[in-house]
Amino acid sequence: MMECGLRPSPTRVISLWTLLIGSFNIAGLRQVSWSARAESLDAVNLSAVSGGDATLPCDTRSPQPPDALLLVVWYKDDVPIYSYDGRVKGPSAHWADDTLTGRARWHASPHSALQIRDVVPSDRALYRCRVDFKVSPTRNYKFVLNVIELPEKPKIFDEKDKEIVGVAGPYIEDTSLKLSCVVSGGKPMPRLRWWRDDKVIATLPPVEDGSRLSLLELKIPKLKREYFEAVYTCTADNTALVPSLRANVQILIYLRPLLVEILAREQPLSVGQEAVIACRAVGARPPAIITWWMDDKQIMVNEPQKNSDDFNETISFLRWTPRMEHDGHVLTCRASHAKLEHTTIETTMPLNLHYIPIVALQLGSKLNPNDIEEGDDVYFECVVRANPPAYKVVWEHNGQVMTHNQRAGVIAGSAHLALQGVSREQAGRYVCTASNVEGDGRSPPVNLLILYKPICKNRETVIIGAAINEAAKVTCEVNAFPAPENFQWTLNNTMGTVELEPGKFTIDSTGRSILSYTPSADTDYGSLACRATNLAGQQIEPCRYTLLPAVKPDPPTNCSTLNLTDDSAELRCVAGYDGGLQTTYIVEVWETDTLIANVSTTTPVWKLHGLGSGKALTLLFYASNARGRSEITTLRVHTLSRLALQTEANTRNTNVDSSWALGIVAGIVGTLIAVAIIALVARRKHHRPIQYEAPMQTVKACKGSIQVVNHSPLQPDDKNPDVVPLGKDFNCTRDAERPPEPPPYGAVVSPPVGSSKSTHSLHDVRSNTPNTPASDIHSIGTIAEDRRSVTSGTLSRRREVVTTRTPLLANAKESCV
Repeated sequence: MMECGLRPSPTRVISLWTLLIGSFNIAGLRQVSWSARAESLDAVNLSAVSGGDATLPCDTRSPQPPDALLLVVWYKDDVPIYSYDGRVKGPSAHWADDTLTGRARWHASPHSALQIRDVVPSDRALYRCRVDFKVSPTRNYKFVLNVIELPEKPKIFDEKDKEIVGVAGPYIEDTSLKLSCVVSGGKPMPRLRWWRDDKVIATLPPVEDGSRLSLLELKIPKLKREYFEAVYTCTADNTALVPSLRANVQILIYLRPLLVEILAREQPLSVGQEAVIACRAVGARPPAIITWWMDDKQIMVNEPQKNSDDFNETISFLRWTPRMEHDGHVLTCRASHAKLEHTTIETTMPLNLHYIPIVALQLGSKLNPNDIEEGDDVYFECVVRANPPAYKVVWEHNGQVMTHNQRAGVIAGSAHLALQGVSREQAGRYVCTASNVEGDGRSPPVNLLILYKPICKNRETVIIGAAINEAAKVTCEVNAFPAPENFQWTLNNTMGTVELEPGKFTIDSTGRSILSYTPSADTDYGSLACRATNLAGQQIEPCRYTLLPAVKPDPPTNCSTLNLTDDSAELRCVAGYDGGLQTTYIVEVWETDTLIANVSTTTPVWKLHGLGSGKALTLLFYASNARGRSEITTLRVHTLSRLALQTEANTRNTNVDSSWALGIVAGIVGTLIAVAIIALVARRKHHRPIQYEAPMQTVKACKGSIQVVNHSPLQPDDKNPDVVPLGKDFNCTRDAERPPEPPPYGAVVSPPVGSSKSTHSLHDVRSNTPNTPASDIHSIGTIAEDRRSVTSGTLSRRREVVTTRTPLLANAKESCV
């Protein structure tokens, strides 16, 4: 583009002449003049936005194609402002007025037009385009250019004339709203409109009142929930050439909560078990604040509440462990607004807690727990408090479950227990247990006390041994409730029945009486009786004791081995008469002349270890009390050999032929041993006047015919005795031919003190024992003597014991008694 300056060029001179010529009428050289208004009547209206571009078309095509374009001249209100000379090539063909310098340009293609950039309001005028051809006549085109001035961007103000940018509010629900849209400038005056969701809700048409401001108000008398976060738009437009100018505003409203509810649980609330309870609030903006309450006391919640994605819903979780005292109370969930007062809403949930049954056991209200005697009727009441209700009630007596048994006088129901005609055995601790789905609830125990008269703990007659001028203590123990407070002791002897003085016995706190009795003559022995008296009455059947002179004990009998190994042995004997005193039982283990073990016990049972394998041992058994030591019972044993055990284990792996050969050898050896034993027995029979042996058939035949006297201390063991007691005059004949047994101890009146024979020493006993060949390990003999003298005469009873263990007897587990 050519820049405008002060010095004219040749081309500019030619153009000016051309314009000058064109301003006159070629036919009459007469100047043409007309008014602007008349010229605009047939002009074409064009519009352009201030600051934009304007295109003024001008057809330069010749009606005769061979014709040539000479000159195009643009006039603004009849003043030349731009020209294009078709006869000149290059930029010099264009000329523009100073007002259009740099803003206007003629374009010949694709459509010839004058384009004006950066249109200003002063460009508003009547434009004429004149086109000159070489042959064709000149053409003229007229345009009225309207320059539109856009208004400023709309501004929105609230009722306090505060400009709102983006967000209006927050407003309180149900209050009113007024917004003003203000637009400044614009030519022509703009049109204002309020929009919501592409829908026009208010319009202000253009008003030419001479002012430069346009104002359109938006009024909402009552803000409902549907206005929350609604977006309103104010637009201003005065031409269709450009989009409307607009300003948006979003309405924020404080909304109170609409709903609050405690969400239902699948499982009921249980006492002592942590539960999670949810409360939901809906509709609050901003989200509601949820709090938990019980009896106007707030429950603190550690977990933060959670909001939904659209913030329309809020949930609070309460982690809480109910206690028993909460049952029947009301749990409250409250939803309140952080900004609005008096908008709190709440919901409640009555607490129906499930819990393990609470059980209380009560004795019948008409019963005196301190005055229940045997034979009375007793009933209990089981008071159960449970949710859900108990489906089962179980009664217990001293830890044992009771069942309904009407024949036995036990009537057990779900709430009551009746005992008809109670006995002392039914006293004790009673408990009732109720069960529901939560568990089992036990009542505290109730102790049933039943009054009954004293009875002896030991109902058998006890034999007490006492020496003359030595104090003997006799203990009388009874079962009674309450404990007895009075005792009565009587002595029955040849002189009659005598009641003993209270000074001779004591009564302790447990209801036991201890008699200290010192016999001074033979007539002081006899039968003692003890009677106790308590609140229920006097004892019916007294406790009885037989007072005899104290003597040394009888020896243990029927001694046998229960479990004999290569290094240990378990031994057991039958205890004899203890002489009326506390007795200790001793076993001594000898290997030749060496004492290996000496063990004492209160009962004739021993477990010996460390004996050694493959040893022939002699066991000496005797009893001892304060009056002396009994005679000795002897038993010989042979501990197993470890080599024999290994040989036995190895033998199991041999073939069938070897086992058959060893069986033949064992049978031959067994036969030889049997023959040797028979010969030995025959020899002993020949040398001794008293016969101790019996043929095998006779032994088996008479085994079950011998009766043992109740008071005899000899108790044969029927399982597998190793020591078999035989009488002095033993034979396997009828019972009538057997020697008479000595009288029971109760018939003894006054044996002389020290009447027993002198106790033989261990050395003497061992020296009197007949030597047994080493090969005859299955034959053992023991001899013991015992004599007692009574006042009516001296009764001698000799006890001799022979134990015979042949291979046949050992295998068959049989003995001769």
